[in-house]
Amino acid sequence: MDRPRYDGEPDLDDGDEDVGTPEPFAGGKIRRKASRYREHRGDYLHVSTRPGLMKILEKQGDTSVRFADKVLKFTGSGKMKRRIFILTDFAIYLIDPETEAMTRRIGLAAVEKVCLSKLSDNFFAVIIPTEYDLLMASTRKTELVQVMVDVTKSASDYELEVLLSNRFEYNASASLVKEVSFEESEGGIKTSFKWK
Repeated sequence: MDRPRYDGEPDLDDGDEDVGTPEPFAGGKIRRKASRYREHRGDYLHVSTRPGLMKILEKQGDTSVRFADKVLKFTGSGKMKRRIFILTDFAIYLIDPETEAMTRRIGLAAVEKVCLSKLSDNFFAVIIPTEYDLLMASTRKTELVQVMVDVTKSASDYELEVLLSNRFEYNASASLVKEVSFEESEGGIKTSFKWK
């Protein structure tokens, strides 16, 4: 029995090989099959219909939402916090989903690079040399990072660096550097953290 097909999905020769979809990040990242054919909407939270979120953006002079979704943010102490992640033409906003209060705003010009593993995990780090970095997890990580690259490139001549490595460092706080590493293990991907 044939599997269901979705609008815009390319024809596949044998069900495993993708013959027409360009791979993001020059094919250097392993992706889950479901992620290859997922429709990209950008704003998964319908920000324009949420007055509290729009008020935050308008106060900063931003109105053009390029990507919005829920993410998990990892604190310097290793705790996970739910956040709303909004990407506009100028900045990244992290917002507490319970209070709809902005917890952090990062100008895109301050972002040096984004780090991802080569494996099919949900983690990514946003490296900001002038501040502490962000380590987050998103089920829509590929789309989120690709939109960040596209927005940065269209706003300036600068192309945001995307580092693909199964081990990278990030500044978890002003005085704490952590190394995160990823490896394939039986049943999934093992993620480990080390203080530097």
